[in-house]
Amino acid sequence: MSLRDTLQVLVVDDTSVSRGLVCMSLEEIGIKNVDFCKSGDEAFDIATRRGVHVVISDQNMPGLTGIQLLEKLRMQKATSRIGFILISGSMNQQLLDSARKWGLNNFLSKPFDTPKLKTCLETVTGPL
Repeated sequence: MSLRDTLQVLVVDDTSVSRGLVCMSLEEIGIKNVDFCKSGDEAFDIATRRGVHVVISDQNMPGLTGIQLLEKLRMQKATSRIGFILISGSMNQQLLDSARKWGLNNFLSKPFDTPKLKTCLETVTGPL
C-alpha cells in the first residue's frame, strides 16, 4: 500500500471555492483520504478526535486563523507532530516568522497549481 493510499489530509478553509481547489489538487495527486472543514475550531476537533497526518490550512479565517490553529495543535501532545502547511494569498515575512515559531512545516502562496501543491506536500511527507 502506497503513502498516497494511507495519508490522511485535512483541508481547512472557510471559502468553499478554495477548499474545492485544494481537494481537487489532492485528488489529482492521488491522495485517497481527504477530509475538509470550514474553521480552525472544527479542524482542531477533527485532528484531536480522529487524528490526521497533515493539515493544509488557510490563514485568513474567522475564529481561529491558520497560525492560531497551528499553535493550538502544537500545544497538545497528541497533535504536536501533525504536518502543517499554511496557504495564504497574502504571505509575508512576518506571517512566516510567526508560523515558523510554532513549527510550520511548509507554506504555499495563492494562487497555486497541483504541481506546486505536490512539491509542497512532499517536503512534509516525502515522495508520493
